[in-house]
Amino acid sequence: MVHLPGTFADTLAVLAVALGIEAAAGYPDALYRAVGHPVTWIGRLIAALERGLNRGSERRRRIAGCGALALLLAVVGTVAWALTGLAGLTGALPALLLLGLLCASLPAQRSLHQHVAAVETGLRTGGLESGRRAVSMIVGRDPERLDGPAVCRAAIESLAENFSDGIVAPAFWIGCLGLPGGALYKAINTADSMIGHRSPRYEAFGWAAARLDDGVNLPAARLAGLLIAGAAILRGADAGGALRAMMRDARRHRSPNAGWPEAAMAGALGLRLAGPRVYDGALVPDAHMGGGRTEATPDDIAQALALYRTACWLQGGLVLGLLGFCLALMG
Repeated sequence: MVHLPGTFADTLAVLAVALGIEAAAGYPDALYRAVGHPVTWIGRLIAALERGLNRGSERRRRIAGCGALALLLAVVGTVAWALTGLAGLTGALPALLLLGLLCASLPAQRSLHQHVAAVETGLRTGGLESGRRAVSMIVGRDPERLDGPAVCRAAIESLAENFSDGIVAPAFWIGCLGLPGGALYKAINTADSMIGHRSPRYEAFGWAAARLDDGVNLPAARLAGLLIAGAAILRGADAGGALRAMMRDARRHRSPNAGWPEAAMAGALGLRLAGPRVYDGALVPDAHMGGGRTEATPDDIAQALALYRTACWLQGGLVLGLLGFCLALMG
């Protein structure tokens, strides 16, 4: 029987099932068209709270943002906790499968691979304009300002950063706290992506979401970098370069977390990623990750995707290894 909050072995078993389901099937388009996705449901609640509360002085908007975030987490946590309890009433195996299926909606291994592979395919078959259209689906910068190497770098940077906050982080929190942990993480991350911007409208209201997102991503970002370095060993890439770039460059990134996987990917591929970039017509300063070449190619995207696939397998192996260790300790 899966209990509340569940043993570590319970949550690891749920995570293993979830990662397997998501890697095999992703989130089916037909299901998305029929009922949406947990992120879209969470996004609607965030948008409603922002419309109703984001007004007044900067101090008032910051307090309102803290309250909105607390309400969001209370709603999401309560629903996830209730679903976990209901699943636990069905018996051990049905509960494992039900919770694994629910948790499979939280990581995005398959869809991330598809979106980045589309950039590689676009560049190879349709040229620069096709690559720009594909990369515009996964990055916020103006694609018309990107030449071919910049499109490739943007795709690789997005792959590395989203490996951390789109795959490793939800997996980490599911492994620690089961469905409630994964759902709460996804709520925080979605809030950060919607309102955690340094803009006149969101800087005060989204302050709490941005700070909390930084905190909950700290362990996953470091783990993601190590998984990429481990994948480099298995793929014959530059694992030493990945580790050196992380240690040298990651803390210089404007994000406290994105630099770890980006630097690891840059070092493994012999590239130089990140650096100053243009968003909405404004130049955003940032440090470079890695000390290699800037002339990235579609072949580099293909190699980055190979590292990504291997890193996902390594994460799955780590989960199974920890689960086996826990079960051995339990007798």
